[in-house]
Amino acid sequence: MEDRNTLTARSAVLSALLGSHPPRLPSRALVRIGEVFGIAEGTVRVALSRMVAAGDLVQEGGRYALSSRLRERQARQDESRSPHTRAWDGTWEIAIVTAERRAPSDRAALRHTMTALRLAELREGTWLRPANLIRQWPEIVTAQCTLVDGTPREDPTGLLWDLEGWAAEARRLLKSLGQAEGLAEGFLVSAAVLRHLLADPLLPPELLPEAWPGAELRARYDDFDRDYRRALHRHLDA
Repeated sequence: MEDRNTLTARSAVLSALLGSHPPRLPSRALVRIGEVFGIAEGTVRVALSRMVAAGDLVQEGGRYALSSRLRERQARQDESRSPHTRAWDGTWEIAIVTAERRAPSDRAALRHTMTALRLAELREGTWLRPANLIRQWPEIVTAQCTLVDGTPREDPTGLLWDLEGWAAEARRLLKSLGQAEGLAEGFLVSAAVLRHLLADPLLPPELLPEAWPGAELRARYDDFDRDYRRALHRHLDA
């Protein structure tokens, strides 16, 4: 987790907007959030200007909103909190890269997209996961890959994901949610939980170890976030 004393103005602004619905806040609110971490108003405003220039934010009068690229990240973040799944019939989604002469930018974009779709790479150019998520394949995938539905003879879950590591961090974050005090600590814990949920492979129950903490972390975070948002709004309105 990012230490309170090293939180940058950019990180504070992004986390605040990613957690806001709609992802738009007035500059004075973002300055007030910076104050929680001892970040000077001037530093926040410089960060806002740089983020607009970099295409991370869009300025709308006295308000700042996430760009379309970062709104996609917020959508993935929201999906990780309340995933759209279906009963699993044992089928796996397999995407095999078959496009030739791909530019490095295309390779990087595909890897980013596959990770966002929660597929894992078994070997170079072969991605797969259980077919239990409800979603569409984006064009970047269909343009570079051949898609196959199949069933591995042996369960590859242990080769694809570190489930023990994810579960251990989830349990640590559950404790942090119960121990967080004050706006600054709560802000950091909230951001850490959301990052961790984005890394959840969202596997069907049949492939998860016993006492998997995913559902508990989501439920506890929903309660925490509701109370934290009330406290943060009181601070912003003060």
